Amino acid sequence: MINIAIDGPSGAGKSTISKLAAEKFGYIYVDTGALYRAVGLYAVRCGVDPQNAEQSESILRDVSIEMIYVSGHQRVYLNGEDVTDDIRTPQISKAASDISAHPAVRQFLLDTQRKLAAENNVIMDGRDIGTTILPDAQIKIFLTASSEDRARRRYDELIAKGEDVTYEGVLSDLKQRDYNDSHRAASPLKAAEDAILIDTTGNTLEKSVEIIVNTIKSRIDCI
Repeated sequence: MINIAIDGPSGAGKSTISKLAAEKFGYIYVDTGALYRAVGLYAVRCGVDPQNAEQSESILRDVSIEMIYVSGHQRVYLNGEDVTDDIRTPQISKAASDISAHPAVRQFLLDTQRKLAAENNVIMDGRDIGTTILPDAQIKIFLTASSEDRARRRYDELIAKGEDVTYEGVLSDLKQRDYNDSHRAASPLKAAEDAILIDTTGNTLEKSVEIIVNTIKSRIDCI
């Protein structure tokens, strides 16, 4: 199986770019952030503080998450409920960032991610795919962009969904999430030593996808 790991900070365009690239290659796209968002959603619904490790660990025994692919598109199910849209709010983004810092949560989701990669050609994106989840992935990419560029993209996306947010608020949240992701004790955000660094600052979506696809093609040809 061909495993492609795409890591990078929040708002770098990993999900959209990875999804479009996966379609071009006919691979399964795995958005690992959606798994943490689902656990974060469950914590919020249960009144659990996502920053509290003990409380977060206590709910894991009641959590069942499935990724189901419908016409090539990923749907996320939490205890049998399709929560694909519910996990994309700023509140759940914050909860996911907080709860992902706990080693017990990361271990809980590890097998799910590796099983998908063992059974399919995948493009998997997240924060620690190339360093922890799939350290033997044949292709590793670290995708980034300036914090201002990433915040603008996220702001536009949330406004399009009807969310009541400000650019300044989105930028502040993004910088805090960057700090949390890169400073957590368990699998912090960082580029794998053998990852290809790609900066998409100022690029259109089409240009970024083209760069990623061409990069993957050049590496696949060598496998």
